[in-house]
Amino acid sequence: MGSRNRYNQEFKEQVVLRVLSGEKKASEVAREIGVHHTSIRDWINSYQEYGAQKAFPGSGHSRDADDELKLLRRELANLKEENEILKKAAAYFAKNQR
Repeated sequence: MGSRNRYNQEFKEQVVLRVLSGEKKASEVAREIGVHHTSIRDWINSYQEYGAQKAFPGSGHSRDADDELKLLRRELANLKEENEILKKAAAYFAKNQR
């Protein structure tokens, strides 16, 4: 099996700008650098959505939206757990009032 290449932010940005400027098609650049054309498309979409500064956060770095999503998921899990505890407590007290 081949190893997976990692490209830094500057490299991806240069590739995106070559395609967006019309210098080359995404498929041509993909063949030149040895990646699948969908990778180039993903880089372009990310660049257009997040801009140059946040398009390619790199390994171990996340965008603000990703951080917020993680926080909200953690809060949701905590609230679900608290809700289950309250349901059990309510059932216990309702049972003991009879």
